[in-house]
Amino acid sequence: MVPVLLVLLLALLLFGAGFAIKILWWIALAVLVMWLLGFLFRSTGSGGSRGRWYRW
Repeated sequence: MVPVLLVLLLALLLFGAGFAIKILWWIALAVLVMWLLGFLFRSTGSGGSRGRWYRW
């Protein structure tokens, strides 16, 4: 009975980790899109001329 419970617990842990990793991928994708949109709006909003993406 104990090995069956251990396998079930392991399966639940792996399922939870996979779900959390999938959520983190979606969050990372949303942050990347906002980052790119911020660069596009910054470059077009600088007095009509196209600015640089990075200010070194």
